[in-house]
Amino acid sequence: MAIRVLLVDDQPLLRTGFRMILEAEPDVAVVGEAGDGAQALDQVRALQPDVVLMDIRMPRMDGVEATRQITGPERDGPVKVLVLTTFDLDEYVVEALRAGASGFLLKDAPAHELVQAIRVVASGEAMLAPSVTRRLLDKYAGHLPSGEEQQPSSLQTLTEREVEVLKLVARGLSNAEIAADLFVSETTVKTHVGHVLTKLGLRDRV
Repeated sequence: MAIRVLLVDDQPLLRTGFRMILEAEPDVAVVGEAGDGAQALDQVRALQPDVVLMDIRMPRMDGVEATRQITGPERDGPVKVLVLTTFDLDEYVVEALRAGASGFLLKDAPAHELVQAIRVVASGEAMLAPSVTRRLLDKYAGHLPSGEEQQPSSLQTLTEREVEVLKLVARGLSNAEIAADLFVSETTVKTHVGHVLTKLGLRDRV
């Protein structure tokens, strides 16, 4: 069954471009479009998409508030939100993830990354642009203690393996390089990264 996608962006030209990319994929179906967050809420209720491709800055209601309402406790079904924006500022990323987004991707991402992100999010996993993931984790990696130094409470929840992954991310290694270093699969590394983000409070409801 095809993944049902709702496109939400205040620029019609961008929505058209995204539609062309996604409709070329046999396992993805664009079921509707919306020009702002308020329209997105109406379309989600009417169309019941699997994934909402959500812009951040829009008139009437922005993408963060729309995401919060779509993924909130009163939601009708398990709709996933993938935020797609030109802004990779930390505050936008954190706000979107805490609002309940399952992923965050930049609009300059290659077409194949967009398609893959939709598949990942639809499957229930999280997807963050590599540059965004690295910057967020770098913030916390700088607080990792050496020796017997007391850890911040959020870091105390990490397993030994998750701390290893966090340190390797901070050293600038890619997921593939981390996988080779730890003798695990790249998928396992992505899972560890997702757990780290969750435990650090950056993916509260993914």
